[in-house]
Amino acid sequence: MDLLTSFHLAVSLLFSGDADLYEIIFLSLRVSLTSVSAALCIGVPLGAFLASIVFPGRAAVIILINTLLSMPPVVIGLLVYMLISRAGPFGFLDLLYSPTAMIIAQFLLIVPLSTALSRQLFEHLHHEYNPLFSSLRLSLWRRIIALLVDAKLSLVTIGLVSFGRAISEVGAVILVGGNIKHATRVMTSAIALETSRGELAFALALGIVLLIIALGVNLFSAALRARMDKADINV
Repeated sequence: MDLLTSFHLAVSLLFSGDADLYEIIFLSLRVSLTSVSAALCIGVPLGAFLASIVFPGRAAVIILINTLLSMPPVVIGLLVYMLISRAGPFGFLDLLYSPTAMIIAQFLLIVPLSTALSRQLFEHLHHEYNPLFSSLRLSLWRRIIALLVDAKLSLVTIGLVSFGRAISEVGAVILVGGNIKHATRVMTSAIALETSRGELAFALALGIVLLIIALGVNLFSAALRARMDKADINV
């Protein structure tokens, strides 16, 4: 099957409302949005905390986060697999090969990313606002809340970057999800499987959806950056 024929069939699948195709797409979105939302709830406040206070061991915590940031996704998937498998400490929860397992793996993948990006953002803001915070004698939590409110647009960009990383991940979700049809098959794992089976049209249809999502994320991120630059100029 040549490329043009595969592309034509892929577009036909997208517009025909193929049930299997859209089941995979919606599961991918549900898993990624859930994991990213949970990761941001942990990573963003943690990044603000690390940027706002100096304490013994802070440098070690930052090094650990940066190390986790560069850890291969398959290693994270392996660790989650060992924890939730039958022989693991959380095997009794029966989470292996479920969407919940994939959410956990993506959550652990995204938390270091959201924490590292948030810390860099908040360190810059805290350096700028620290004299004001000191003069007002604000508590640590009031400083963190002030930083979160002031950086809301930049935080959306961090969320978009995290979502892009999560939805494009394949290694960890295959390990803990098993790529089971009608259960844990997401876009990236389905593309790998369908390509190996020679079902190029189905794989290409999912690839087109991923490209559209990536384009949408980048366009939204660019619009936010333009808005922030305009706000800085007006100030």
